[in-house]
Amino acid sequence: MSTTSPESAPSRRVCFTMHLKPDRVDDYLAAHETVWPEMLDALRETGWSNYSLFVDKADALVIGYVETDDFERSLAGMALRPVNDRWQAAMAEYFAADVQPDRTMVQLTEYFHLD
Repeated sequence: MSTTSPESAPSRRVCFTMHLKPDRVDDYLAAHETVWPEMLDALRETGWSNYSLFVDKADALVIGYVETDDFERSLAGMALRPVNDRWQAAMAEYFAADVQPDRTMVQLTEYFHLD
């Protein structure tokens, strides 16, 4: 019989969407050319791994993918980081909704995976 410790728990794949202002897509992409090192460290420290963002420019749609043991815990950990508040405030001007961008994530349901 084997047991799984929290440290060895399998990562969960999470995919989400967010909507940009159509006229700000290129500016949003430019802002991600130099993500602050402190922000990258905070993401890693709160359990974000294999994190990617994709964009559908025509629909101003951001698609995010991340692997994490506990997505809700990772989000909550980021919410406690001052750098996240600063990053979300800086990114807010690019997003369609008038709230912090990380609060606009719509998590998608995984229904098929080929390993």
